[in-house]
Amino acid sequence: MAKSRKQKSNLSAHTPYHRSSKAHDHTVKNAATIQVSQPQRQHQIPTIPFEPAHRILLVGEGDFSFAHSLYTSHHCENLIATCFDSAMALAEKYPQSTRNIQELENATCKDETVKVKILYGVDATKLGKGGLGSGGKEVKKGDFDRIVFNFPHVGGLTKDVNRQVRHNQELLVNFFKAALPLLASKGSIILTIFESEPYSLWNVRDLARHVHLKVGRSFKFQAEAYPGYKHARTLGNIEGGGGWKGETRDARTYIFERKDGEGRREQETSQKGKSSGSSDSDEDD
Repeated sequence: MAKSRKQKSNLSAHTPYHRSSKAHDHTVKNAATIQVSQPQRQHQIPTIPFEPAHRILLVGEGDFSFAHSLYTSHHCENLIATCFDSAMALAEKYPQSTRNIQELENATCKDETVKVKILYGVDATKLGKGGLGSGGKEVKKGDFDRIVFNFPHVGGLTKDVNRQVRHNQELLVNFFKAALPLLASKGSIILTIFESEPYSLWNVRDLARHVHLKVGRSFKFQAEAYPGYKHARTLGNIEGGGGWKGETRDARTYIFERKDGEGRREQETSQKGKSSGSSDSDEDD
């Protein structure tokens, strides 16, 4: 890290990383420090689209293990982590969240340079708009380098696949619209979803295009790159533990950027994209 840090008790050890040639990305320096269980991923170095200096907003957190890993393993200290549930509902759905949140809050209390905040009852579709569920003034002031929504899902609203797809598409479109004004000039929206059906039916690239976003890059999401992270189901933990583990399923992360780069030259950039044929032809890893 560029700056020295106090040693944190009860937190996992830091993993060394270095920056890649891609802007705002850094990858694992020592791939041996992360055990990749699936054979097809053994030779891939995980892409980490976060840097310590980034101001990050996480929405839709489950048990806050991803936020915990960003802080403990990737040195992200300017972090607002939010969830849709109330504090009481969260503790009931994900009992393990209590420890993650306590450690994040304790770290903030012990080191004034750490700016990690936990917010409850935040609606990913109403960010910064005022009123309940907007995230309050901390979210409203925006200027985020990264706004992250991992594995969004509306939950079990219906068993009809087509209706589920439409409900989730509406969720994502409204999230994109709410998040876009809160980005820093060169900020990006990061979305991670599973690669299988019905998630592939959401057509996230098209949804983003309709709200003036483009895919700058996409890559395989590797849960092992975030030590301590566990996938949390929208409906809560499976009673008795169960055998369903989202972190072992194939998933993809999409990095969405403004089509105009800075939100001011949309038409010009759109024309250039059409002429070059690269407006939505992201690099897939």
